[in-house]
Amino acid sequence: MEGALSRLHVSFSVARSSGIPRQKKPVFSTSSTPDDGVSCRQAGNVAQGKASSAHVERSSRKKISSTVSSHRGGISRFPGPRQTGGNVNHEVSPHRAAAAVRLLRVEQGGAFADLLNEKGSLSGENSMSYVERTLGFRTQSLDDRDIRLVTDIVGGVVRWKRFLDHLISSLCTEDRLFRGMEPLLLQILRIGFYEILKLGMPVHAVVYENVKLAKIALRPGAGNLVNGLLRKLVLLMEREALPLPKIEGDDRAQARALAIIHSHPVWMVRRWQKSLGLEETVKLMNWNNTEPSFSIRVNSAKGFTRDDLVMRLESLKVPFELSENMDDFVRIKTGMQTIIQADLLKEGLCSVQDESAGMVVSLLDPQPGQTIVDCCSAPGGKALYMASLLRGKGSVHAIDINKGRLRILVETARSHNVDNVIKTVHADLREFVENNFMESDKVLLDAPCSGLGVLSKRADLRWNRKLEEMDQLKRLQDELLDAAAMLVKPGGVLVYSTCSIDPEENEDRVNVFLNRNPVEIQEFSVDSAAKFVPSEFVTDGGFYSSNPVKHSLDGSFAARLVRSSEPAV
Repeated sequence: MEGALSRLHVSFSVARSSGIPRQKKPVFSTSSTPDDGVSCRQAGNVAQGKASSAHVERSSRKKISSTVSSHRGGISRFPGPRQTGGNVNHEVSPHRAAAAVRLLRVEQGGAFADLLNEKGSLSGENSMSYVERTLGFRTQSLDDRDIRLVTDIVGGVVRWKRFLDHLISSLCTEDRLFRGMEPLLLQILRIGFYEILKLGMPVHAVVYENVKLAKIALRPGAGNLVNGLLRKLVLLMEREALPLPKIEGDDRAQARALAIIHSHPVWMVRRWQKSLGLEETVKLMNWNNTEPSFSIRVNSAKGFTRDDLVMRLESLKVPFELSENMDDFVRIKTGMQTIIQADLLKEGLCSVQDESAGMVVSLLDPQPGQTIVDCCSAPGGKALYMASLLRGKGSVHAIDINKGRLRILVETARSHNVDNVIKTVHADLREFVENNFMESDKVLLDAPCSGLGVLSKRADLRWNRKLEEMDQLKRLQDELLDAAAMLVKPGGVLVYSTCSIDPEENEDRVNVFLNRNPVEIQEFSVDSAAKFVPSEFVTDGGFYSSNPVKHSLDGSFAARLVRSSEPAV
């Protein structure tokens, strides 16, 4: 799963009955989806998904603008924010102002975009000028510490939104006060609650700064409300009397309580209760609420080795761990901004890519001279890795329906020195196979999926997924798998992969495909993953599977299917 971007065809774009579920203090948080990284994208985009369209971007900007301006221009019965002209407002905390605007952006349906561009500087909607245009006054610029705080706060608030909203609504004197709360005020309250509950910031500073932001960005009365609710929160914490639900009753009641305490949609909790059991469900939700690590893959196509990367990281004083699973990978917990600003990604020397995505490529086993098709390619993390393994001999045909993402792949392939190997094709895969005959040595279908294996990195994803989408996704996966199979030559290999941990998207889809296309007709059979990935990642059925809790990686799945060299009956 790649970028905060969109998959092909679809823009789907512990248990404690009392007390506060704590998480490790975040060091670096990501705003996007995970799986493969596109190297010139900031690490917030590192946890990539394949989502978000320009239409959503534009409409979201309009929503935010109208939301904020309605409280300035007289639609609200309160006066708007104080205009400061060309002067900088030194009263408002710049990182809180930036976080509030970014949260508005996410809340209104916008992409969970990066804070930094490939040069390591703020740009576009993350620039302070955009923040100032939204709020109506200028603030001080963000320094590196501020940028880290914005990233931590935005990711954390989105991740803990259900938990925070439960507390905010419980502390409001009237239910309608919460239900009718203006969006910017709600974001400021979420920030304050999160800073106290999860970041452990000094209470007096949190109260003072968020009250000030509410008063200046909205009106004095809004600041008074923030002051009252934050002080009430602190009082309840001191008394150990936070209004949290108890985990009791039947499975449904327990799921509702767990969904609040661990901040997940109820339908996800219910689904995991049934497939994993209560204990594993709680472990999974705890994992989803922790700050993720990232992996860096070296680009051998530029003659850059892991030893070279290690020397660069040591010189930059960035802590790291060598991957025990993949020789081309290094794990990073902190210091991603330093890596970006050192131009390691921009120069194509390495990419941000999860090891789980790398093992999917290992399962395909690209070899020099082979013709490979990457069916749902954009933004192309796996295509780049496959191309580097071909060592300049062979080709990777990257097919995707998103033309803009393919353009990014073309640019990135150039910086990675694999543009002579990667050929992009703008098409719907299903239509492509109807109009083109192509037999390839190996085909990868990294299918659009729910992304339930990457919720730690994609903080917003849990709220964007709906239960009713699952059946639609499964139908799409079946159609794409049938289409991808048509591109495999006799004796060739088809790998089906997802960044989901849901059996219905994984083993079930492969088994349905094999039942639909029995071996005596279509000649496809499962080739065990044991020859290509470490044994701990191999299931009883011979599939590849990574478990977030067990392996500390993104959750993912892949099946290696081999087509018989004998002609079909």
